Amino acid sequence: MTAAPLAAPAPPPAKRAAMKPDFSTITSLAAAEALARQGKLVRVLLFPAEFGGEDVRENAIYITPEAAAARALILGTLHRFVTEGLVDKLDVTPDYKGDSFVPSRIVMHATHSTKKGGINPTIEVW
Repeated sequence: MTAAPLAAPAPPPAKRAAMKPDFSTITSLAAAEALARQGKLVRVLLFPAEFGGEDVRENAIYITPEAAAARALILGTLHRFVTEGLVDKLDVTPDYKGDSFVPSRIVMHATHSTKKGGINPTIEVW
């Protein structure tokens, strides 16, 4: 019989959801890049390449892998809406807490220039 060290049990899902990361001390590009190398952040384009965003420093942001996954789902929906002629304009705005280099959330407003309504998804990063 062999013995293995026991790990503390994972917190229940409700507690895990409440344990959001805190990126308030990440106040520079270098610090964000360091967390990206550790897999804690992912570099994405604020205004997506799929809709004409350029891969330039001013358009690059760092977000959590979970936020990047949510962003990918939203972009898939927006692509479908563009294809169906429901959307022809997209505004993307990052919100920040304090001096953090990592946005706390990303607010998108997708509309059509001649149609009423739109979709306004928000991605909570931290």
